[in-house]
Amino acid sequence: MIYQKTGWFVHNVLYPSLTWKRETEEKVIYLTFDDGPIPDVTEWVLEQLEQYQAKATFFCVGDNVRKHPEVFKKLIANGHRVGNHTYNHLKGWVTDNQKYFENIASCRDIISQYTSDTSHLSLFRPPYGQISTKQIKELNEQFDELVMWHVLTCDYDQSMNEEVCLKKSLNLTEAGSIVVFHDSLKAEKNLRYVLPRYLKHFTALGYTFKHL
Repeated sequence: MIYQKTGWFVHNVLYPSLTWKRETEEKVIYLTFDDGPIPDVTEWVLEQLEQYQAKATFFCVGDNVRKHPEVFKKLIANGHRVGNHTYNHLKGWVTDNQKYFENIASCRDIISQYTSDTSHLSLFRPPYGQISTKQIKELNEQFDELVMWHVLTCDYDQSMNEEVCLKKSLNLTEAGSIVVFHDSLKAEKNLRYVLPRYLKHFTALGYTFKHL
């Protein structure tokens, strides 16, 4: 399920119980970052966000939290929100449901070790956007929101030119967009080019960046 930008049919017909976008007339963008936390890349992202007083939501892989707890703690300390992205970045469509739910629980457990704020346990995003109807039903009972996206920057696509990545990301974003970046080594090339320019562009237009 890879869409550069998702539309009305996906939001309202195929998967209406998932969160794709915030409906608002305010100039607000909801930045999200998947697959971290990791040293250097995640820390660089935090520096960029701080320059613009921007808040974001980081959908964390549990095993990365385990390996890099100090980086994870920086997310919390900087006022960002955290979400669950499974412990091992599993694909929901090809993973046994019981194994999938147990993996999500493991991610919840490791996040709980470093924060007592339950708001960091209330959001889930399925890796690759892959989630089945049965998984949605079960996880809707465990989380306040199952979060997808309105704009996928495709920063992880190493074959994509940085300027093309930036242009598409700017053109597709609108008020209330939930936008996906990745604080990962795979996305680093495009991320380091796109994110500062993205933040500068929308700040100049009067937008603010909030976490979910």
